[in-house]
Amino acid sequence: MSPKDKKLAYRIYLYLGALFITSLVVSNLIFQKFFYWNPFGEITVFGAPLFEISVGVLPYPLTFLITDLISEIYGQKKANQIVTAGIFASFFSMGIILVSDLAPAIANSPVGDELFSKVFALSPIAVLASMLAYLCAQYVDIAIYHFWKRITQGRFLWLRNNFSTFSSQIIDTTTVVGLLCVFGVIPWSMFKGLVISGVLFKIFIALLDTPLLYLFVYILRKRFDLKVGGEIKLDI
Repeated sequence: MSPKDKKLAYRIYLYLGALFITSLVVSNLIFQKFFYWNPFGEITVFGAPLFEISVGVLPYPLTFLITDLISEIYGQKKANQIVTAGIFASFFSMGIILVSDLAPAIANSPVGDELFSKVFALSPIAVLASMLAYLCAQYVDIAIYHFWKRITQGRFLWLRNNFSTFSSQIIDTTTVVGLLCVFGVIPWSMFKGLVISGVLFKIFIALLDTPLLYLFVYILRKRFDLKVGGEIKLDI
């Protein structure tokens, strides 16, 4: 690969990492708002409406699409590096929120202490719960992805994309909702409904993003002249 191509490949890797970290951090900041969306009609699960979910799940599936794309093009090591960077960014954002919450608002501040605390005070707990779940889910996702990549010798992209995402999303959703219940952020009565709704929603999104993964992989393979199963090796 020419120096020019390596520079472009590295730049794309950085942009993918930026999208990944942004999606992860934002999902932790906005999780307290819940909404209801169900194109299949009025369906309830354990007394709760199906797809009554936090807006925090909207950007979160994008993180799994990005790690799968990085895994496919740049390899397992680079995918794990992005995951580790995301952990650092999330804990750093939690620290900023804690300091900001402690700083007293002035009398004419557009956002007062009470409103700020109401919106962001639970975020550190959410980040802690999310990070514990995220550690398990993302590393499991990457490991399963490369397991199937080795087994299929780089073929059947849809298989490793969906199998890895399905498994990791079940771990992620169950862990994060359970920890939020343990910390008292949400009541245990919502546990089953939120887990089922969250898992089904994320699986639904994972199925939708499979064509996007094929498209991006095709574009990058063609641009960098990669064979099926081939990976770009960055010198970092």
